[in-house]
Amino acid sequence: MLEAAASSRPLAYRASGVAFDTIRQFHPELTAFRRDLHRNPELGFEEVYTASRVVEALKLCGVDRIATGLGKTGVVALVHGQGYSAARPGRMVGLRADMDALPIHERNECAWKSTRQGLMHGCGHDGHTAMLVGAARYLAQSRRFDGTAVLIFQPGEEGYAGARAMIEDGLFEQFNCEKIFAQHNSPDVPLGVIGITPGPMQAAVDRIEIVVRGQGGHGARPHQTIDPVLVAGHIITAVQSVVARNLSAMDQAVISLCSMQGGHPEAMSVIPGEVTLVGTVRTYDPKVQDQIEQRLRTLCQGVAQGFGASADLIYERVYPATINTVPEANFAADVAERLVGPERVSRNMLASMGGEDFSFMLQVRPGAYIRIGQGRSDGPGPYPLHNSRYDFNDDILPLGAALHASLVEQALPLQL
Repeated sequence: MLEAAASSRPLAYRASGVAFDTIRQFHPELTAFRRDLHRNPELGFEEVYTASRVVEALKLCGVDRIATGLGKTGVVALVHGQGYSAARPGRMVGLRADMDALPIHERNECAWKSTRQGLMHGCGHDGHTAMLVGAARYLAQSRRFDGTAVLIFQPGEEGYAGARAMIEDGLFEQFNCEKIFAQHNSPDVPLGVIGITPGPMQAAVDRIEIVVRGQGGHGARPHQTIDPVLVAGHIITAVQSVVARNLSAMDQAVISLCSMQGGHPEAMSVIPGEVTLVGTVRTYDPKVQDQIEQRLRTLCQGVAQGFGASADLIYERVYPATINTVPEANFAADVAERLVGPERVSRNMLASMGGEDFSFMLQVRPGAYIRIGQGRSDGPGPYPLHNSRYDFNDDILPLGAALHASLVEQALPLQL
């Protein structure tokens, strides 16, 4: 890892335990490592520099095995606990961190600002990666567990389904984790607060594309056209009724149309022949998901036909909902309470409409997705995820690393 950029300073939260106290000692090195990743962001499946830095760091940590190339640029490291042998390999527990950045132009002016035009770590995956490296260093030094920690550095979370790619490349066939855990920083949650929910934690992510086809013509003679811009406007309005008037008030769903493309800005008098709407649907329940898809298809076609136009819906199910298994969620909350105290753990944190491809891993292994607060001590931070001025809060690096390590130690306790 890089040389320490700064000495340790007091943290604005409390945590305790051997793992935290040990990792706290190399907090400056983790900070320097995280900031180096921040300077060099890479998109999904392009994390060549990031993966190489992870491999370099893992070798310095003294892990037992490093595998590369799963999911193109993914990295997996193994750390064996005390008493491990080939004849008695023991159980495996997985920890996952995502590595990719976003196509956003960074507007921060910090010394570790992105050096790559149009790319930035706007979701904190640089911090997630650094936290897992910190856990690797501690676990390889202490080995206070019975079994094997599987440390998964995943590419392509931001819309590329990197988790699915690693699974398809044989992740769990090669490394048979009995359960798996992941963390995500949350600027909306006070610093040092850890949140988890048994059951739904993140929503399913669907992409919708509505292609409206009419008949173009002169803007001065609209009666000679079938105006797809007008039709698209009515569809946009009608779509807002789907959740409000087709779902039970007890169901949860969001439909947002986020893009409208049609015509040319310099052709003020040309009515186009086609308009495309693009948006997203977020749900937790597959039955609600099916209901929304059917209703959208019927509504778009019906509105368009009423104007003599046509509308085709392309409905793509991108990520499933992230569903924590109840025993693993409760276990993770217990571990967190021992680390920061029960008053700093939210056991029923409000589920998010954001998506997460860790959901693919939870479809094949039990586990839990955890949020770790990185906001101000008394409330949300200044900038949310995916904002051009967002930055990961380095204060939570030792906490996140200690939580990773504690999950392994307490899931795989030494046999006395």
